[in-house]
Amino acid sequence: MSTVKIAFIGAGSVRYTIKLIGDLANTQELEDVKISLMDIDNERLNATYLLVKKYVRELERDFEIESTTDLEEALKGADFVINTALARAQGHEDGYVQYEIIREVGERYGYYRGIDSQEFNMVSDYYTLTNYNHMKMTLEIAKTAERICPDAWFLQTSNPVFEITQLIKELTKVKIVGLCHGYAHIFKVARKIGFDPDELKWQVAGVNHAIWLNRFESDGKNGYESLDRWIKRESEKWEPQDPWDVDLSPAAIDMYRFYGMLPIGDTVRCGTWKYHYDLATKKRWYGKFGGIDNEIERPKFYEQLREIRRKLIKLAEELREDPSITLTKVMPDIFTKNFESKEQHIPFINAIVNDKKTRLVLNILNEGLLKDLPDDVIVEVPVVVDKEGIHPEKIEPDLTERIKQMYLIPRILKMKWALEAFKTGDINILKEILIRDPRTRSYKQVEEVLSAILNLPFNREMKNYYLKS
Repeated sequence: MSTVKIAFIGAGSVRYTIKLIGDLANTQELEDVKISLMDIDNERLNATYLLVKKYVRELERDFEIESTTDLEEALKGADFVINTALARAQGHEDGYVQYEIIREVGERYGYYRGIDSQEFNMVSDYYTLTNYNHMKMTLEIAKTAERICPDAWFLQTSNPVFEITQLIKELTKVKIVGLCHGYAHIFKVARKIGFDPDELKWQVAGVNHAIWLNRFESDGKNGYESLDRWIKRESEKWEPQDPWDVDLSPAAIDMYRFYGMLPIGDTVRCGTWKYHYDLATKKRWYGKFGGIDNEIERPKFYEQLREIRRKLIKLAEELREDPSITLTKVMPDIFTKNFESKEQHIPFINAIVNDKKTRLVLNILNEGLLKDLPDDVIVEVPVVVDKEGIHPEKIEPDLTERIKQMYLIPRILKMKWALEAFKTGDINILKEILIRDPRTRSYKQVEEVLSAILNLPFNREMKNYYLKS
């Protein structure tokens, strides 16, 4: 087998890169591998490089590993490009800081959780209206890959996966797929109602962060009948274990009753304003934490991510001084030995390279998979991957009419509106979207909030782009 080159773009996302490297090292079929770690942040990149090299050695794998701040160098000869890069302005610790600043501005003008929080899109880092910097950067990465490694698979990971995958599919010829791990919440639901996850026969379908459990059975038993019994007997006693634990929350059950199928993963967090008017409303529908997408829990989560990154960078410094440190002993929860995450990147690569037929849930063009939805829209569906590529499953039973007409089509329209604004630079599109927002009370409010966001120092290029006319 010839060498397989995997380029990690945004490798300075230390924790996430290490998770994928762990999956790679635990996939014995992938032998002759070259890893190229790329980031523009030297400190994080150097830390990632040191930790990855040591981690791979501890897992007794012999991969060629390089690091570079040069995107083109990382992409040369790449067979797979894993894009986790998140745009951030100079002087800010990470891209999440910008998100929080933009959210704060939005709230100052009456938009709770910011203007990017829209019906069917309530996840706190899924910015679609004000994310010009990130979308532009990601499109440039894809165009560079199109030029440098045109035959490589481009695995889009950073949010918003739906909008970015659609944008790159429309404006480049790269072989892009979007990846998300939200589908794996199926197995949490199964365990909760007493099913063995390994015995499930299941399908999910929709668009990213908007997927629904259309097939659900085990050993001849209808999963929905078991779910209905659990709801009748147990749902009133439900309590979340943490802010992420919303799979069988009152919101999930309410959406199931209305739409006719159970929302899965992030979909539970992406309903209408009914569940999101304020923190008290969120707590009613998502339990005592109010879910993860609120003004209390989301900042805590961002700080947890920062603290983990600081610890990993400090560990890299210690490793530089003392190469005898054993990562799998000092941080076994991060540097795991035989654990495989629920991320799909490495199984996808292994399926392509070694013809190991693998069932995954990917974001790809619809092309008739979901009836009544446009063929040219990116959908999230189960597929089988092998050396010949991606083979989508037939979606049956079909999604309910309510899911398609009252959830997916409105969500697709919001994606199209956001991309139309990005592609044309027409500020009037952003204004029109906000005019239709239930939080808007006047046209003056719309103009003022957009002006305040565009005048943020890190949005100078975005301001010039949208006001060029």
